[in-house]
Amino acid sequence: MASTVTTESAKNSSASSRPGYGQLLRTRGAWTFLLPGFAARQPFAMLTISIVLLVQHTTGSYGAAGAAAAATGVSMALFAPYSGRLADRYGQRAVLIPGVLVHTLSGLTLTALALAHAPLWALFAAAVPTGASVPQVGPMVRARWGVKLQGSPLMTTAAAFESVTDELTFVFGPLLATALCTAVTPSAGLVTEAALTLVGGLLFAAQRKTQPSVTRESGHARVQHASALRIPGVRVLVVTFLGIGSVFGGMQVSLAAFTESIGEPGLNGVLYGTFAAGNMLSGIVCGAIAWKVAPQQRLLVGYTALALTASALWTAHSVLLLAALGLLVGMCIAPALITGYTLVDGLVPAGARTEAFTWLTGAVALGQAAAVTVAGQLEDHLWNGAGFLVPMAGTLLALTTLVALRSLLITPSRNRTVARGVGHRVPVTVD
Repeated sequence: MASTVTTESAKNSSASSRPGYGQLLRTRGAWTFLLPGFAARQPFAMLTISIVLLVQHTTGSYGAAGAAAAATGVSMALFAPYSGRLADRYGQRAVLIPGVLVHTLSGLTLTALALAHAPLWALFAAAVPTGASVPQVGPMVRARWGVKLQGSPLMTTAAAFESVTDELTFVFGPLLATALCTAVTPSAGLVTEAALTLVGGLLFAAQRKTQPSVTRESGHARVQHASALRIPGVRVLVVTFLGIGSVFGGMQVSLAAFTESIGEPGLNGVLYGTFAAGNMLSGIVCGAIAWKVAPQQRLLVGYTALALTASALWTAHSVLLLAALGLLVGMCIAPALITGYTLVDGLVPAGARTEAFTWLTGAVALGQAAAVTVAGQLEDHLWNGAGFLVPMAGTLLALTTLVALRSLLITPSRNRTVARGVGHRVPVTVD
């Protein structure tokens, strides 16, 4: 009888330990941060496209619109890692609340200046704090999963789930922003983004129980808060994510210019939503697979596919072809994002993961900002569709770097002593 019970228990344990979305969502306390986290990250998908549509409406230039949006993206990329480091050190709530308030005020200021036809330098002055204060909710949610699932095979599933959640926001966000800017008023998108950030950010900040604990410094156990960027593998991932950002930025400006040129600006949100839907669907599939291939190899294969599909965008001259290519590009992005975030779990110590995640998120924003600027200039001064050359160039350059430095992505073996881990002065055991 004892043997039978033990065997049956082992079977149930094996079944329950099988990685999957159902098991992930049954993690105790997960829903307390998932729902407000989804609400808080939704506005981020509206920000760039809302700025582009508003500034283009008030200035008549995609170049000016792209430059204003780029100022927001660059400032976010530069300040996001510091926000993540402060969250690791002082707690997420302490960083999130003031950031939400600053972002809301600066976003409304940018809207007012654009409507008043203020000079471009004034728009830049408002765009910088708007981007610098973007709440880093996605990395904070990923850090909370890391606490809940430490050492669990569900970490890859969680990374996939978060990628799907991100892309779900990028399905609805651009659609909502475009609908508001075209059907209501050009300023409606940015005003709604600010309002949603305030409400969603404060709701997420209220979830204290699930935020990662803060390590206090005392005596000989003093912690040296070194940057996660000191880890070579993180730097490789940053370059990789810069290329992904070039796809997002290049697509946003180029799709807006394309739909404007054919007299159907409302299709912009539909086309970008199709691109994001491909990303979301492939993310769902990627998280449901029990991978036997090493993540480094998966990243190389997935990124090669991304570079090839992105290189074909500039050849599309019809809505249907552009939608099909956008869908394929989107399907190639999710595996690269998921694998990159999964690699962080093995490369970076727990006390620096929020910062590491924000470096990756900031890299996407920086790549997006650069792509928005360059694509806007190309659309203004070259042929219609020239902005699609930006995703091609960005992904090919990032792929070259990834192939050359792929050995730096090999994660340290479990239970080995690390002499120079981030955040520690003395050797520690990675467990």
